[in-house]
Amino acid sequence: MPEIIPNFHPLLVHFPIALISVSAFFHVAAIATRGKPCAMHYAILAHTTLWLGALTALPTAFFGWQASNSVNHDEAGHAAMLIHRAWALSTLAVLAVLASWDAWRNKINAVPVWWFAVAVIGACGMVTTTAWRGGELVYQHGLGVLSLPAVKPDQMHGHAHGSTINDGEHAHADVIHPEDDTHEHSHDKHAH
Repeated sequence: MPEIIPNFHPLLVHFPIALISVSAFFHVAAIATRGKPCAMHYAILAHTTLWLGALTALPTAFFGWQASNSVNHDEAGHAAMLIHRAWALSTLAVLAVLASWDAWRNKINAVPVWWFAVAVIGACGMVTTTAWRGGELVYQHGLGVLSLPAVKPDQMHGHAHGSTINDGEHAHADVIHPEDDTHEHSHDKHAH
């Protein structure tokens, strides 16, 4: 495997997220335009993206399981990983049931019924929660990250210290220096 990517899970995870989100949108669009010519086209997109989303969730879950057994982690990271895994397996089960039911009961151009659209929106919420939990693994616990750059204070770039807020003041950002493990806050203000 390429050294910068410790496993294939990050490559695949965005497909089910995008496809299920698009499916939820087109389920609503098909119902909202029922009786109009475009409703059939929206229905085709709603069904197809649901089926593809469920299909891409299978290898994504497999490589997620592989990633959980291959990345270094501590106890806090392990606990967070178990929560992410529980969400991922529950979401995969819901997607498999919805996609199977949809493929069995509907023609590809059939406008969905409202209760099924609500179920797909719920599944989209589960996908979003699962993705959020996965993001926490990387950004809060550092799982799957091979290394972080060691940056000295004189080498830092201004954009890494904070962001501009609506009133023109900078947000405060903690910067951890590896050599002394202290925090530095940026309090500069923009001149208007």
